[in-house]
Amino acid sequence: MKIKEIYETMSYGPAPESADEVIQFLDSHNKKFKLFINGKWTKPSSNEYFETINPCTKEVLAKIPEANEADVNKAVTAAKKALPEWVNIGAHKRARYLYALARQIQKHSRLFAVLESLDNGKPIRETRDVDVPIVARHFYHHAGWAQLKDSELKDYKEVGVIGQIIPWNFPLMMLAWKIAPAIAMGNTVVLKPAEFTPLTALLFAEICQQIGLPNGVINIITGHGKTGATLVDHKEVNKIAFTGSTEVGKIIRRATAGTSKKLSLELGGKSPFIVFEDADLDSVVEGVVDAIWFNQGQVCCAGSRLLVQESIADKLYKKVKARMETLRMGNALDKSIDMGAVVAPIQLKTITDLVKQGIDEGSTLWQPSWSCPKDGYYYPPTLFTDVTPSSTIAQEEIFGPVLVAMSFRSHKEAVKLANNTRYGLACSIWTENINLALDIAPQIKAGTAWINCTNVFDAAAGFGGYRESGFGREGGIEGLYEYLKPKADELLSGEPIKVAKKSASKAMSNGQSVGIDRTSKMYIGGKQTRPDGGYSTVVKSSNGDYVGEVSKGNRKDIRNAVEAAHSNTSWEGKTGHAKAQVLYYIAENLAIRRDEFANRIVQMTNQSKSSALEEVDISIDRIYYYAAMADKYDGKVHHTIHSNVTLAMPEAIGVMGIVCPNESPLLGFISTVIPVITMGNNVVVIPSESMPFSATDFYQILETSDVPAGTVNIVTGSKEELAEVLAKHDDVDGIWYFGTKEGSKNVELLSADNMKRTWVNYGKYRNWLDKTQGEGTMFLRQASQIKNIWIPYGE
Repeated sequence: MKIKEIYETMSYGPAPESADEVIQFLDSHNKKFKLFINGKWTKPSSNEYFETINPCTKEVLAKIPEANEADVNKAVTAAKKALPEWVNIGAHKRARYLYALARQIQKHSRLFAVLESLDNGKPIRETRDVDVPIVARHFYHHAGWAQLKDSELKDYKEVGVIGQIIPWNFPLMMLAWKIAPAIAMGNTVVLKPAEFTPLTALLFAEICQQIGLPNGVINIITGHGKTGATLVDHKEVNKIAFTGSTEVGKIIRRATAGTSKKLSLELGGKSPFIVFEDADLDSVVEGVVDAIWFNQGQVCCAGSRLLVQESIADKLYKKVKARMETLRMGNALDKSIDMGAVVAPIQLKTITDLVKQGIDEGSTLWQPSWSCPKDGYYYPPTLFTDVTPSSTIAQEEIFGPVLVAMSFRSHKEAVKLANNTRYGLACSIWTENINLALDIAPQIKAGTAWINCTNVFDAAAGFGGYRESGFGREGGIEGLYEYLKPKADELLSGEPIKVAKKSASKAMSNGQSVGIDRTSKMYIGGKQTRPDGGYSTVVKSSNGDYVGEVSKGNRKDIRNAVEAAHSNTSWEGKTGHAKAQVLYYIAENLAIRRDEFANRIVQMTNQSKSSALEEVDISIDRIYYYAAMADKYDGKVHHTIHSNVTLAMPEAIGVMGIVCPNESPLLGFISTVIPVITMGNNVVVIPSESMPFSATDFYQILETSDVPAGTVNIVTGSKEELAEVLAKHDDVDGIWYFGTKEGSKNVELLSADNMKRTWVNYGKYRNWLDKTQGEGTMFLRQASQIKNIWIPYGE
């Protein structure tokens, strides 16, 4: 096309980016790479290779080694050997290495951007202007956290050897999100990039060599799913960090169950893009382009569900279609295109099959009039209207450039539609009414809420999901905790803490009657209820004396308790101050009955009255602590690099199951239940099986302390049987378990079905009398999840 024709038509001409330096890089490895283990390029033991392809041209870029079990062992061994030295060099030296990595990424930014586009198929404008700057930002940001670790996070220590598995949609960005916080906190890493897009990870390995990073701190192994599975299963790996599909995330959750490995999972999404009638529709249209056609829609938090207020739906659809006509698709290295190629044939087939299913189910398809290039794996931007909320394309993650649109009438209906998904990664809210936006954002079950913007990320703000979008956060201080463990965990014991006992006769002389027929009921929905099965269990003291009988709960009792917990909507909505007042009231009422509760402890445990009184007093003190924290454990305004007020808000997880420890019958109950309700959760509690009466006596405290019905529900009976029911229950959002090693494994295994949050003790015992082990912000953090709300300002 001549310049005059371009001037007359105002059409875009080609603006190709040179790939010469990338070709030189590939040639320097003879287009056949090795594994990066212990700071050196290492031949794969299998001597097997696979090809990585340019999705835009189907051209083979290089051959990549297939790591087998022996290679994984070498990498993990190198990381483990490097760990002590990496810890011992100290915070400042680690910070300097992270800073050096950031500088090298900036120095070679164009090389990284071009290589990423060639390997992944995304436009060079995105890799150049979005991906690589965020990568550098993460290493700079975490260099700061490395420097501050010993002062700001002094109660925590490194986890150890970290296994990391990253996806193909943001290969370099995901590498930075995972490696930067891990090594900043003193861990060493074995990372497996996706088999479709390994090249920028291998280029990153080169810059690790260039800065003289100690051998073994970062190891990069390539391969397919079997390589990742071997890494997950390796006994010397202390944590797995995975980003990918929900299906694979569930497999990893089950594989790591009971191993005591830390786990963070950033999984799939079906994020709502909510447009209210007062929104600036022209801005909305550009937001839609960024939400679903950025990176060809291959984004876990893509705004793939367009929810539009009915009064403006047709007008917005018309504008969106007009904008779709102007989108340009082509080779990723053309700087004038909007969309590149889908990563691989298998993903192209997935998109095509789901689109066909959408048509078969009656939704209306619209695509632009232009056709896709024929020489690569391309799929056009696609809009579906007349979509029902239950249709496959409205529920399943397509992971392609496909937008499904639905309308709503009221604000309440918008929230219901937005939450009508098993996922909970992100949402985008568009309105000129900031009051409406801030009212809606907390109601959406998602880890990130963007207001009048979308797909905005920064190293200072955490990112992660709810429900089947996984758990854990990446970025910000929230992300650091994923690569740390409390130093207090080292104090946990393999045996329960023993208390001094007296003889049965002396113990019973403290005023507690013997032989009274008293069978405790359960406590569900604010009422004492009989068990569904009609059975009771005899409870004996630690000396074998009869104490009483307790209701034997079953699956239906758990069901009723979960329903009661869900029906209570008043507790989470209370302010921190209001919750604090109720907690102080609980403590006050317990103090009034101090002697009675101490006698009950003596009766069950045969311990001395003085030690029982100590347990009651510590319980009261612990309630006071959480009452004090109720309006003080709050969020932050993150210092992101964008013109945004980025609010990090701790939110309740939802309905949580708590399986209390058998020991410390009152204090174990208080130490687990109170922090969970402090954060606004409703709970279903299984108290100590052998010593349940401290919990059943507590009903009256709850009834006289203004605790809303359904906030605390208590089901007595077989601890392991009821824990299994809780772990399986799809309407339970999180579970804490304090019991056996086998029971911990079972809870983690069964919780994988709906990806509920778990916190288990792997058969270790806390000394609940010790504040270091029995209370603190670590309990509040396990009882909440962070939502980051991005509010743009300025021009």
